[in-house]
Amino acid sequence: MIGIRTNYDVIIVGAGSMGMAAGYYLSKQGVQVLLIDRDDPPHINGSHHGDTRIIRHAYGEGREYVPLALRSQTLWDELETFFPDPIFINTGVIGFGPATSPFLHESIASANEYNLTYELLTADEANERWPGLSLTEGMQVFFEPHSGVLYSENSIRAYRTLAIEQGATLLTNTPVESVSATSNGALVTAADVTYTADKLIISAGAYNPDLWSQLGLTIPLTPTRQSVAWYHANQERYGVNHFPAFFASFHDREYYGFPDFDGTGLKIGRHDIGKSIHPSYIDRTFGSERDDESATRQFLETYMPDAAGPLNQGKICMYTRTPDLNFILDRHPKYPSIILAGGFSGHGFKFASVIGELLSSLATDQEHGYDLRPFSIQRDALQQSIR
Repeated sequence: MIGIRTNYDVIIVGAGSMGMAAGYYLSKQGVQVLLIDRDDPPHINGSHHGDTRIIRHAYGEGREYVPLALRSQTLWDELETFFPDPIFINTGVIGFGPATSPFLHESIASANEYNLTYELLTADEANERWPGLSLTEGMQVFFEPHSGVLYSENSIRAYRTLAIEQGATLLTNTPVESVSATSNGALVTAADVTYTADKLIISAGAYNPDLWSQLGLTIPLTPTRQSVAWYHANQERYGVNHFPAFFASFHDREYYGFPDFDGTGLKIGRHDIGKSIHPSYIDRTFGSERDDESATRQFLETYMPDAAGPLNQGKICMYTRTPDLNFILDRHPKYPSIILAGGFSGHGFKFASVIGELLSSLATDQEHGYDLRPFSIQRDALQQSIR
């Protein structure tokens, strides 16, 4: 134990997307921070790998997310000024589906409420503007020209580098064995060392249920196995200089995807399906499940046929979601020194910058100006699921 510091202002368990950002924003203020991760971020065992993530400003998941998305974009743009590798590229984002799609309707409503720039196109208009599309009559297309793509792994590298430069301590490849509350903070045991802190943030993704249960909480967070694939595509139609990022919302299925970056292939995943798993036992072999490729190839053959080429590569990642698909950003109901963050998968990465900033505000008892009631751990949707 000689020479090992064991007391910190804030400990962050889980140094992935949200945790690493929080570590940066805290250390930037001079807070003594310890980040602990069971892997070595960025890595392939969480929900942030695969190179890229979409950032949208108008929001089909609910207009309450728009202020967070706009602040997040500002913070990503700032991060890019401090780091040599690219963080954001303005590809624009299109969303399409039947004109009756509730997701598209909410995207339009949120854009109108916050005066965001967008265009509405018919299927024919979209097919003419982006010849890689083959949309059918009756479909509606929503285009956000100022949205685009985040380089997810670069973003985590940036926050990691900057946090350490500001004095944060990072323990990698160190699974946390136990967490507990004390009268004036929290205890965390990892690699047979017990650390103390005034505040504890637990943002451990798919491992949140295991850790939160040690604090007396039963929260319905469901980790699922998700596949994503890169297909050989016509560069003149789907290259990053010619084609936007996209999402597609049908009444029974949802997809998301990215243009081809430097010949790696058009990237696509299906958003609404996924086999429930425990993160310690996930099968990461792409193709071991029947739907790993077929879930996306049929979509491409129908709506982007020139992108339905040979499979370049496939990867497996995880989602961890709540029953109502909203995040959890809250203090423990009994232990206010413990802050809980989770349920981000599927649409959370774009918010990692602002959530990191928010977590730092919560950990330092500063005002943040956001309405976090939709993300309360005690909201009805979670409590009804527990019952």
